[in-house]
Amino acid sequence: MKFSEEQLKWYAEPISDTEDEQCKNAVRMVGDALKELGFRDKDSIRRAYDDSSSYELRMLGANGYDVKIFMQGSYANNTNVRGYSDVDIAVVQEDIFQTEYRIGAGDDNYGIVSAGRKDRSFKDVVEEALIKKFGDDVERKNKSIKIYGNNYRKDADSVPAMRYRNYSMDYSNNIDNYIPGIIIVPDYGERIINYPEVHLKNGIEKNKSTNYYFKKMVRIAKEMRCQMEEKGYNYAKKATSFNVECLLWNIPDGEFLKHDSYRMKFKNIVDYLYITRLFMFYFKEVNDIKYIGEDDKERERVCKGFIEELERFYEYEF
Repeated sequence: MKFSEEQLKWYAEPISDTEDEQCKNAVRMVGDALKELGFRDKDSIRRAYDDSSSYELRMLGANGYDVKIFMQGSYANNTNVRGYSDVDIAVVQEDIFQTEYRIGAGDDNYGIVSAGRKDRSFKDVVEEALIKKFGDDVERKNKSIKIYGNNYRKDADSVPAMRYRNYSMDYSNNIDNYIPGIIIVPDYGERIINYPEVHLKNGIEKNKSTNYYFKKMVRIAKEMRCQMEEKGYNYAKKATSFNVECLLWNIPDGEFLKHDSYRMKFKNIVDYLYITRLFMFYFKEVNDIKYIGEDDKERERVCKGFIEELERFYEYEF
């Protein structure tokens, strides 16, 4: 399918001020829901980074709860596709956490003690708060709790999680020197460790080092994936928005600076991915910690297949 320069520039545009305000309101609405159970603001809602729409809010609750609510996913990273992206909100319990240490280190090195279990899971607490606030517009999913939108708000996926502290790179036994991650405990299946805050930071840094073309090209690639999915491309259906962003993050910065036109820049991006697709096992997620196929080897095959479909799909007008 052929695309014009004007189309690609349109796909590359960042979110609007209205969408940015909706991101802020999404965090606020989850915080307001927790207030139904007696939680209170620890500080005011704020933007995590100037170059992002990832708003965050800290709250305190009864029984020692310390919670951080923040935007993650495409909206937070400003790589969303118009009309396709739901708002994704992490609701992270900070007062109880799990750890990962370097070889030879353990809880004693950091003065960390085991915490007793609470009567209810954190996901149950968040679900109760959301139902009290939004009633039948709430549906519990395996990994998240869906809040269906209306005329005033977008659909939102709230993801209750526990803090994960990765101390594997700390050699000073500094309790504050950890890589921040989150643990999602689904109703069914294995726990999942993600690093959304590191993803956000790394994406911002790469965007700056590519003269702000990284996120523009990601938005274009995500738009292509959506159009390909609608046309029945098999791997485009299976590849996620997250996968697409990770693929482009592995492209060297200099490749984003070649050519002046968007159509040639994106052609260069597609060509690079196509040439390197057989080395997918070296590709990492944007967090630069996990490999693309670390949680699921099938993801390598899906990403490779998506690249091959994209190479056939994308054409540009001269």
